[in-house]
Amino acid sequence: MKLKNSLSMIFVAAALVVLNSCSSNGSEKSVTNGKVEQIKHPEWSKNLSIYEVNIRQFTPEGTFNAFIPHLPRLKELGADILWIMPINPIGELNRKGSLGSYYSISDYLTLNPEFGIDEDFKNLIKTAHENDLYVIIDWVANHSAWDNPLVNEHPEWYQKDTTGKMISPYDWTDVVAFDYSNRQMNDYMLNAMKFWVTEYDIDGYRCDVAGMVPDTFWLRVRTELDKIKPVFMLAEDEAPRHHAAFDMTYGWEFHHVMNDIYKGEKNANDIEKYLHKNDSLYPSDAYRMYFITNHDENSWNGTEFERLGEGVKAFFVLTATVPGMPLIYTGQEAAMDKRLEFFEKDAVDWNDYPMADFYHQLFELKKNNPALYNGDFGGSWKRITTDKDKDVFVLLREKGNSKVVSVVNLSAEPLTFTLKGDAYTGDYTLLYTDEKVKLAADQSLTLPAWGYQVYFK
Repeated sequence: MKLKNSLSMIFVAAALVVLNSCSSNGSEKSVTNGKVEQIKHPEWSKNLSIYEVNIRQFTPEGTFNAFIPHLPRLKELGADILWIMPINPIGELNRKGSLGSYYSISDYLTLNPEFGIDEDFKNLIKTAHENDLYVIIDWVANHSAWDNPLVNEHPEWYQKDTTGKMISPYDWTDVVAFDYSNRQMNDYMLNAMKFWVTEYDIDGYRCDVAGMVPDTFWLRVRTELDKIKPVFMLAEDEAPRHHAAFDMTYGWEFHHVMNDIYKGEKNANDIEKYLHKNDSLYPSDAYRMYFITNHDENSWNGTEFERLGEGVKAFFVLTATVPGMPLIYTGQEAAMDKRLEFFEKDAVDWNDYPMADFYHQLFELKKNNPALYNGDFGGSWKRITTDKDKDVFVLLREKGNSKVVSVVNLSAEPLTFTLKGDAYTGDYTLLYTDEKVKLAADQSLTLPAWGYQVYFK
């Protein structure tokens, strides 16, 4: 009860900030039942999935130009929002490794010369748009490199300890933290973000450690960027309040639930608990981003195969069918089973894309079946109970005449089980085989260890 009351206060406070800061261009929020109204999503985002692009490791060359030929392949894969990891120059002072962290920015208004020049990046955006792909770039608003010129030109823009010394967040010794109490610093960062939208026609941002930057800044950013074009904004955070300014937040908790299920520390019932919790805390139209890996998980905590073993496909079926948007990271379609170096060159071995069809069919189902659309564009969810609920998760998504039933065995043993009730009954097509099947009341099914089936109509 205390948590719900606190969250309501947060939503109201955020709403009042927006109401006071937005212009009369239709982007104002209103307060309904104590919660801030969800930001208006760009129409094109309603049924899309997202792909994280690691330019450094994507090709042996590690350049924009070497990446561009992959765009038609990514379009065919079906994840139509491309999130490109930071494209700015990387600081050299206190650099980690030989190439440094993408998230140590030495200049917010230029490109990393290792990746290419202006014309190369503009051509990447143009080619992506010609392939009906959308491009968001990673933005690091919380901190800069120590050798960013702003450190010397505007030392008052940075946080300092009691001795007056600039500070790094956590153990990120290659960066120095901004002070958002300085209005000029806020203005600079906003204008830098507007620059990439106006000059390069990007479609939005993935915002690094968004929770470490004041909400008032993000609310202002969203209002100003939407005046230029409808943008898509992803917060690297999962606080519900971020949906006042962002389209989508990270689903870290769900990611950890899946890891814990594979380790035997949780079971299928914990997925239902999570989904109910999500519904109680977030606006109904909030997009949540779900994933089995990303650049942080891959480099620091292990590949999806290390963490999820034989359950990789089963868990991705969950991320693609629960309410939310699925993410795929560079190399997943190649079944890449190595941790990419974070501070060094370590190119992906693409290996003929053995997982591409698996991901493609799920992305296409999401794109074409309204039951799986994002936010309020999509359908309701209901768990179908079975006689083996600790090991089996059966999810019904429904919108109008569209239905999707995903059935996942979350155990290391083959199982025969019975679906209860009749909410799921009807004639379906089976994903991956196109077989026509009928699901009847009290249907009995058998799945292998970590097996799955997806039925749709």
